Amino acid sequence: MRIPPPHKDSLLGVLRSPVYLRWQAGLQVFWLIALIQAPLAVKGFDWEWMAPTLASIPVYLVCYTAVYTAPVARLPFHAGAISALGFVLWPVNPLALGYVVIGEVLLAYSNRLRVWLGGVAIATLVTLAWVPAFHVPPVHVLVVFGVGLAAGFSNYLYVRGGRRDAELRLSQSEVRRLATLAERERIGRDLHDLLGHTLSLITLKSELAKRLALADPPRAQQEMEEVERVARHTLAEVRSAVTGLRAGDLSSELVSARLMLESSGIAFVHEVPADFSLPEKIEAMLCLVLREAVTNIHRHSRATEARVVIARNGQEFSMRITDNGCGGLAAHGNGVSGMRERVRQIGGRLAIESPLRHGTALEIGVPIGEPRMERLA
Repeated sequence: MRIPPPHKDSLLGVLRSPVYLRWQAGLQVFWLIALIQAPLAVKGFDWEWMAPTLASIPVYLVCYTAVYTAPVARLPFHAGAISALGFVLWPVNPLALGYVVIGEVLLAYSNRLRVWLGGVAIATLVTLAWVPAFHVPPVHVLVVFGVGLAAGFSNYLYVRGGRRDAELRLSQSEVRRLATLAERERIGRDLHDLLGHTLSLITLKSELAKRLALADPPRAQQEMEEVERVARHTLAEVRSAVTGLRAGDLSSELVSARLMLESSGIAFVHEVPADFSLPEKIEAMLCLVLREAVTNIHRHSRATEARVVIARNGQEFSMRITDNGCGGLAAHGNGVSGMRERVRQIGGRLAIESPLRHGTALEIGVPIGEPRMERLA
């Protein structure tokens, strides 16, 4: 069964825990085998229990997947549906008890204590009613109540801790982003003051040299030499300031991208290796490319979702930027030429796929082996 991409407000979207999902999904395979194998060993094959059991499995898989990939606000509905499925199947298949327990345990992921405890209470009361109605062993009441509380409490603590970790990571990223923005604003103010003063000085001296060109040529030459000296000095200062302005990191740029896109209703997902580093000049250029691409998505794509996947394969770094918008990006428009030039400056390649009405995909590949790093140092 193909798992759909997680919604940004889903458990996977918030907690970023695909490993935990795979572990849970593996357990469900064994559980579904037992759901059929146990009654088969006790009762033998009979369509009276086999048909509803087989029919319940697709419903269960859809609801179980939705618990992790659909918005958390809908999680109680999907978890409750699993428990309800168990109660419906229980009269013909006693192993349906597992559906009931799984549903109330998953309910704890909602991170709402009253909803989870209320679900455990309702499941326990219904099980009590099922004891005389369908000759359910009374011990199953304790199973539903005890396992629902114990395993559910573990899930409740897990999701609370995961959300706190996610909020902490986000706050740290915000601090880095704000620090970067503050530095850029400072450099921008310095450039404004520097160029405003210097260009005014150069203008005055040039006008003076123009007036003295015929009346006093030696003085005019002296003024122009002064203009040249001021210009060279200013050029060095501007280069130094621009170097600081361009310095950036992809983590901060990704946070900025998320804020920009989500403010316009575009869901943003990114995948970044846990530990990677790039030469400063390469990273600065890639930040500018990412910023331009995100700006294009924001302004022109009419997308509802954008994704950035960053990976490192040996000595090559790759960054893939995609959206599900209108596509049709011109090969040399909307800042594409500037992106190509920046990627070319660091020895990389840029590939674009933008079929009309099928979104846009930008693939950037940059070699980052030792020779390239030495040339850029």
